[in-house]
Amino acid sequence: MKLLDGVTDVRPLRSSAAFRRLWVSSICVTLGHQLAVVAVLAQVWELTGSSVAVGAIGLAQALPMVVFGLFGGTLADAVDRRKLVVATTSGQFVAAVLLAAQAFAGVGSLWVVLVLVGAQAGFQGLGAPARKTFVVGLLPADEVAAGLALTNLSFQAAMLAGPALGGVLTAHGGAGLAYAVDALTLLVGIYGIAGLPSLRPDGGGSRPGLRTTREGLRYVLRGRVVGGAVLTDLVSTVPAMPVALFPAVNAERFGGAPETLGLFLSAIAVGGVAAGSVSGLFSRVRRVGRAQLLAAGVWGLAIAGFGLVGSLWLTLGCLAVAGAADTVAVVTRGALVQLAVPDSHRGRVSAVEHVVGIAGPDLGNFRGGLVAGATSAAFAAVSGGLLCVAGIAVLAATNRPLRRFTIPGPGPHTAPDDTTPPGDTDADGRPARSG
Repeated sequence: MKLLDGVTDVRPLRSSAAFRRLWVSSICVTLGHQLAVVAVLAQVWELTGSSVAVGAIGLAQALPMVVFGLFGGTLADAVDRRKLVVATTSGQFVAAVLLAAQAFAGVGSLWVVLVLVGAQAGFQGLGAPARKTFVVGLLPADEVAAGLALTNLSFQAAMLAGPALGGVLTAHGGAGLAYAVDALTLLVGIYGIAGLPSLRPDGGGSRPGLRTTREGLRYVLRGRVVGGAVLTDLVSTVPAMPVALFPAVNAERFGGAPETLGLFLSAIAVGGVAAGSVSGLFSRVRRVGRAQLLAAGVWGLAIAGFGLVGSLWLTLGCLAVAGAADTVAVVTRGALVQLAVPDSHRGRVSAVEHVVGIAGPDLGNFRGGLVAGATSAAFAAVSGGLLCVAGIAVLAATNRPLRRFTIPGPGPHTAPDDTTPPGDTDADGRPARSG
């Protein structure tokens, strides 16, 4: 097992029965979600034959995720987070059951599908900030990065297997079958979360509302460590998100074959799975701010390389490197944010991180499409990757607290004092202690 830990860091699975329960149930929920993604795309296309209608799925999901995600952050700092996620996952289950019912009944209404998809996304967003705090609430500080790496690994694996399985289920049983299986996986998720210990925020919780949402935003904007980590994510995704460029690059270099386009998407996931499989190489790093900056820089270089290379294998290789770098950045940023923020504020700060994680890639794809339309897809990728690298270099040079932030070693983790003014840090980037 020690040898395995050096490759894939599985300490959380050994040390915490609660984390094992969370991990297994999360795998089921994520896999079921991927089945539903394919089913929704297939059903909407069958109903309308319109790319505009298919694009509306993204809008129907993104808006509720952002709006309810911000409010969910204030709830996560006010109530038992375990009970909140059980309730919101139950809401997703009801929406999945109704999606299956309308598909089996042949209702044939685009608006019904979009409303139910939006409702499911809203419940997901409402519970996402609380769910983000589970790993740090269940594990000692020195195992948080390992827990996040295992969570990310299961997500990437579901991204690889889920769409293919969803296609098979939808092809043979219709969209209703895929929705029904999604509902069953959500039941597993509810059972898994319900068995966790109580996860109430420290201090008994705060009153939910706009004021606490603004406090979360201020905490991120004023904190050089947490704000720098979130800004690193934006600097990575807004200039250098490549997905919108895939069809044009595929058409220009490889004849536009759908199979090749699918390989582009799979390559990023393959890189993510590969990085997660060797999480022992980075999950024990204590200077997580520095690790995130380095990973973000590698992401930018890989995207620039994607724009420059010509062969298919080099193109896929650059995307795989980008996927691996993204996994390292996601894990180290998650550990930093959860450990740098006092438990009383984790929900609302996690909500801000969640919204940035949704909006950044969408803005990045929009930017990439605009630049590619005015120049070329290759120029958009290269310029975006280099802008990312330059931005990360500036952040690394100017934000010393982020560079030097160090997670605690083995032993009980003491969260920063609630009396610490948001954003105050000592010379090493650790939240300053009062008194």
